[in-house]
This record gives sequence, C-alpha cells and structure tokens, in this order.
Amino acid sequence: MDLNFDEQRKTLVESIKRKGIKDPKVINALLKVSRHLFVPKEYLHESYHDHPLPIGEGQTISQPYIVALMTEALELNEDSKVLEIGTGSGYQAAILAEIAKEVYTVERIPSLFKRAQKILADLGYDNIYFKLGDGTKGWEEHAPYDAIIVTAGAPEIPQCLVEQLTVGGRMVIPVGGEFSQRLLKIRKLDEKGKIKVEDLGGCVFVKLKGEYGW
Repeated sequence: MDLNFDEQRKTLVESIKRKGIKDPKVINALLKVSRHLFVPKEYLHESYHDHPLPIGEGQTISQPYIVALMTEALELNEDSKVLEIGTGSGYQAAILAEIAKEVYTVERIPSLFKRAQKILADLGYDNIYFKLGDGTKGWEEHAPYDAIIVTAGAPEIPQCLVEQLTVGGRMVIPVGGEFSQRLLKIRKLDEKGKIKVEDLGGCVFVKLKGEYGW
C-alpha cells in the first residue's frame, strides 16, 4: 500500500502554515521529520492528519499544529539547549533536535522510553539525551536550559522547572484541569524567578504525572 507520505507531509505543513506558523526553522523541521515513523502501525494511514493519535500506555502523539505552535513559541536557534518533559513517541524530540544544539528529554513510562530511544537512534540523532524518571522534577544535572517544553497538562507551573531555565529562557506548558488546559508561554525575567506569562490558547493534553504534577 503506497500511502505517499512525502506528499501528505507537505500538504499537512501547508495547512499548519495557514494556521499562522511562520518560523522557517520550525517549518523545515516539520517537512524533514517523518511523523509516520513515530505512529503505531494501526494508525499509519492517519500519520499526517492534524490531530493527536494514541501511542499506548494511555499516551498520545500530539497534534502536529500544536507541536509546531509549541516549538515556535520556544524561540529556538542552533545554539539552544532544550529540556523536554514527556518524550512520548519521540516525534517532538526529533523536531526540537532538527533546530536546537542539544535536547534533553525525560519520560516516566519505560516502554515508551525504550521505543522512542530506539527510533531516534535509528534515525541518527546524536544530540538527544534521554532520562527515565519523573519529568516534573526536570533534569537538574544539565540545567540551566534556554527552553523547556512540557508535553502534558499540569495543575500549575512547576517551580523547579522555572528554576532550571536561564534568565530570558522560555517554557511552554499546558496548565489547567484534568480535561482541558491553557497553553502558557513563560519567560523567566530574573534570577529570583520572576516570570512573564502569555496565554497561547486552549488545549487538551494527557495529565502530567509526578511529584510536581497530578
């Protein structure tokens, strides 16, 4: 069965651009990374539909537009050091790794962790570093980070993640209730942890579980 993934990917990226994504680095990453490689076989035909898909363990691969929106909001460049909370399928990590210098990603579910690690290694990414553990605590050993992306919904902004940002650093995180959240962009303004918060709109993510989550 020829699903013509290249054409589907181009069509999807054009639709995401029409929704307002402008950063050429993000657009190029979306064109380069094959989402179908991160999707379970039973959902392959939906790989380039603009909606989330199940990946097992009650988790999802995020909607491509949301991946683009969150990545664009991080304001990344080729020198950026990024922390990702929730490796999941590995797709978001691949997008980040196409743009940033280093990506540190934390996943709490062993089966997803192993699967994502294998896919990303097979694809040749050597700038992604993996940790199995409680992502709500971040990854202090490698802090500070220029950007932090949280791919699950938190009841509030985890203070320890703010502490792991550089001054001027950005964090994108869904915050709210169990079934709907607001996508927040946070900028750390000073060493004391003063932040500026921008609301990027409504969203629905799985729950962020851990000591500083649900």
